[in-house]
Amino acid sequence: MGNWRGNTRTPAGRRHAGGEPGCGNGIRVFTAVPTVLIMTGFSPSLDPARTAVLLMDYQVGIVANVAGGAEALLARANAVAAAARTAGMTVIFVKVCFRPGHPEIGATNLRFSELKGTARFARDDPATEIHPAVAPQPGDIVVMKRRVSAFTGSDLEVILRARGIETLVLGGIATSGVVLSTLRQAADADYRLVVLADCCADRDAEVHRVLLEKGLKMMDGTVRLGRRTGEDS
Repeated sequence: MGNWRGNTRTPAGRRHAGGEPGCGNGIRVFTAVPTVLIMTGFSPSLDPARTAVLLMDYQVGIVANVAGGAEALLARANAVAAAARTAGMTVIFVKVCFRPGHPEIGATNLRFSELKGTARFARDDPATEIHPAVAPQPGDIVVMKRRVSAFTGSDLEVILRARGIETLVLGGIATSGVVLSTLRQAADADYRLVVLADCCADRDAEVHRVLLEKGLKMMDGTVRLGRRTGEDS
């Protein structure tokens, strides 16, 4: 993977999305291969015992829609999970699935209502399974959600509080879906946040780029960038 290191840029007056100085969580975007960053303690303030890595919607039926294939994305996510386990972090896989017949989906839900009357993403649908290239290992936690955000319709919050988790490291498909929705909800719940850019993907490349380069960073003035030694910032 090469020799990777971090570069910190922290403005003196950190601002939350609401504009109040110093009141927001530090939302950090790792734009380099993140595995080494986690293994080597890229952020000294990350306490492994209080940090959870969330790999979200890495499901067979969702990974299949990643443009250009997902082999490299899956390899990076799997390496992150392995490194997080070694470091003593909690590894959580989040997947979307429903009971047979989709009773959790109302007619007014435009995003998921098309699933009604089908077997798609019902609990026993193979498409809901975590992709085998990033298969959960003993000790990992699998959370089932019912909406876009990892928190909605799931017991994720209960698990995080029970384990004393304060920092969430996020990667998922899609950047404009589960990553953005979970990030916003977690920020409102006062979690410290890290986004693993190399473990996010979106079917719209331009939306993906804008969110990672601008949109997510605008939520807070503190950004952490990872870059390879010898490269310019």
